[in-house]
Amino acid sequence: MNSIIPQIIANSIIAGSLYALVGIGFFMVYRTVKFFDLGYGALTAFGGYMMYWSFKSLGLHSVLSIAIALLLTGLLALCINQLVYKPLRSRKSSNMVLLVASLGVFTALQAVLIILFTSQFKTISISVLQKTVAIFGALVTRTQLVTIVSTFAIFVIIAIVLAKTRFGASIRAVGDDEEVAKIVGVNTRKVVSRVFIISGMIAALAGLLVGLDTGIEPTMGMQLLLKAVVAVIIGGVGRMYGVVIGAFLLAFIENIAVWHLSGEWKDVVAFSVLILFLLFKP
Repeated sequence: MNSIIPQIIANSIIAGSLYALVGIGFFMVYRTVKFFDLGYGALTAFGGYMMYWSFKSLGLHSVLSIAIALLLTGLLALCINQLVYKPLRSRKSSNMVLLVASLGVFTALQAVLIILFTSQFKTISISVLQKTVAIFGALVTRTQLVTIVSTFAIFVIIAIVLAKTRFGASIRAVGDDEEVAKIVGVNTRKVVSRVFIISGMIAALAGLLVGLDTGIEPTMGMQLLLKAVVAVIIGGVGRMYGVVIGAFLLAFIENIAVWHLSGEWKDVVAFSVLILFLLFKP
């Protein structure tokens, strides 16, 4: 029993880091425009496929492929906002309308990925990242270590930006009251556009890390998104550190459940936790 505990802890940290990474990008959009962007899930899959396309199909260097995936996904997120969300928000559409529109974005983008790349599972392999290392009795891959470090770095950077910079103050102002922010001189269009670009790049990072670790498929975005949404709701939508805490708590509960039951129960446990939290939260 004792020998499995380090691996459970390691698996929880790895999964929690991934959920937190997706959750941070999702949180940034919600913090700014105040609606749940379900289309965000498809951006994670898009980022993974852009990495696959540039690395496997074009034969580009892995670092350049990562940069291309981040850039293209950030630009796609911006285009989606400009073409879909911005017109709806300009017409003062309700959050429900925006939610349904984002579901349409998710479905359309997922369908495009299936058309372009088929629904077959694909892998992205970089040999130096596939090696396994032992840490305190647990086995982890270098890709998983990169996931943990990347999440920590993104969290610290975004936290500093939100708390200490003028851009962060503008995000808070737009999120609190966009009309008041306009009155006091905040360029709300620029702020929202930048947030979508940054969040899109974070989604791409999460997607390509999943691709490097386990592989990619067009439907992977919804699972990542739903886990991020659970983390956001558990941790609270108002604070980014709450999202991170919620992500790691969810991952730990999932891995304990998998240890006692089996992998098939993982999603059942995750959403049971969400339901119980919603029923009994203060």
